[in-house]
Amino acid sequence: AGKPAKIAITAVMRKLVITANALLKANRLWQQSPA
Repeated sequence: AGKPAKIAITAVMRKLVITANALLKANRLWQQSPA
């Protein structure tokens, strides 16, 4: 029953990790974008 929630949390975490890695590769400071 809790599967969809786990999948959603995993997807968000993966997106955050990918974004953080992209920012580190670009050597940029974090800027929160509206989306």
